[in-house]
Amino acid sequence: MSTTDRGTPVTWLSQDAHDRLQAELDELIAARPVIAAEINARREEGDLRENGGYHAAREEQGKQEHRISYLKELLRTAQVGDAPTADAVAPGTVVTIHFDDDADDTETFLLGSREIAATTDLTVYSPESALGKAILGARNGDTVTYTAPSGADIKVTVVKFAPFEG
Repeated sequence: MSTTDRGTPVTWLSQDAHDRLQAELDELIAARPVIAAEINARREEGDLRENGGYHAAREEQGKQEHRISYLKELLRTAQVGDAPTADAVAPGTVVTIHFDDDADDTETFLLGSREIAATTDLTVYSPESALGKAILGARNGDTVTYTAPSGADIKVTVVKFAPFEG
């Protein structure tokens, strides 16, 4: 798995994904004056304690600012290009597993971020999810057990994995 000098996992983005996220960031930044004007217009409506429009506009501003910060950091730290081929399951890989020793009960998914989910029809699991944490570093044929949100222990075997091609 690729990591930064500080040991944190590297997020790999295709050039397409990077460009799409950069465009979203540019749009959000350009929309800042519109939200500020909306807040000012709502503020002039009177009593702020009972002004739902004002509070809604402020909440929307907070969400936008959070997304702007997130995108700036993601784009600042992401590697653009093809992820290096891995000898073990890592973020950015398409993984096929089978459940509880039943080779016919398989699932194929992408281990990655929600940003990459918009670029594929595959189910996307976060590397921070219970399943994601369990299979990180696994190789073909490895069996791991993880605890599902329901509290049940689930055993899966990695059948195959490959870098996500977009």
